[in-house]
Amino acid sequence: MKIFLLANAASIHTVRWVNTLVEREHEVHLVFNFDHNPKDNQISSKVIQHRLKYSGTKAYFINAFGLKQLLKKIKPDIVNAHYASGYGTLARLAKVSPLILSVWGSDVYDFPYQSKLKMNIIKKNLLYATKIAATSYCMANQVNRLLDPIKVDIGVTPFGVDTEIFSPREKYKSKEKIYIGIIKALEPNYRITDLIKAVNIVKGNLEKNGLADISNSIGVSIYGDGIQKDEIVSLIDQLKLNDTVELKGTIPNSEIPMALEKMNIFCVASDSESFGVAAVEAMAMELPVVATDADGFKEVVEDGVTGIIVERKNEQALANALTKLVLDPVLCELMGKAGRKRVLKMYDWKDNVGVMEGLYKEVI
Repeated sequence: MKIFLLANAASIHTVRWVNTLVEREHEVHLVFNFDHNPKDNQISSKVIQHRLKYSGTKAYFINAFGLKQLLKKIKPDIVNAHYASGYGTLARLAKVSPLILSVWGSDVYDFPYQSKLKMNIIKKNLLYATKIAATSYCMANQVNRLLDPIKVDIGVTPFGVDTEIFSPREKYKSKEKIYIGIIKALEPNYRITDLIKAVNIVKGNLEKNGLADISNSIGVSIYGDGIQKDEIVSLIDQLKLNDTVELKGTIPNSEIPMALEKMNIFCVASDSESFGVAAVEAMAMELPVVATDADGFKEVVEDGVTGIIVERKNEQALANALTKLVLDPVLCELMGKAGRKRVLKMYDWKDNVGVMEGLYKEVI
């Protein structure tokens, strides 16, 4: 197939899509706004890149003419626009057809509720598309809530993981320490502070119950950077957890498996998640997952089987779940193995790309 992917070339999600599609012998053209050019992530030389003339918010409107000219010249079989607000608008104004519109999360959870104008734009974009694709069933349900009373058929195309790269590496884990880890931006929505406060509760309770040795063996590894860094550093100092919690900074996507292999428990405390790819990556490496009851996590983590789901913004519930796993390595192992099986069944990247190829063929 000759595929036009209209998306931000700087995003690792875009890079994964285009690289895998060219590996499967499609002719892939990646089209992006001027300021969305590739940065740290390596795009295959087989991907044909087209950088549109304009940048900024206005680019989604005034790049339409340039996109039209490109479409006339190359004549793709299918156009897949990623992100319903920005590139969805560009595709609609360029009168792209046939069009698969892939929604990512904030474009349907946040953007439409910022103003009546934005709600109108997102509805027009969604209804214009030949087919809508969502990475999770909860996100597909959100799209239909936006369009109510109109109901549309939405293809669910999970953004899974490469299960050969994300695979168990038990031998690298420390035998002396119990590492709780998270890989997320240090942003308010991800509530890293809740995790730190929960760990403080865990350690305090263990010490009160004569389990100081276990308390002292707990380590917390936080990977990421963001606007909350100073607040998080201050909280660690305040709770005297400097010997327990370590801020590791941002790491490239290629180093995530190496970070996960050193963890015993993965914990995510987000307010909202449209698809829990971080949890899926951890499960693929046989880590038990403690996660909040955000929609995306509830979909990918099977409560009591592959991990433990707790109430959002509830530090005590988070602490209880972490304590249960810290004190029960056998349960950790059982949940980890169940998580790996679930990922192989539902979130293997090669299978997920096959689902997207099926949508392309259906629309063509």
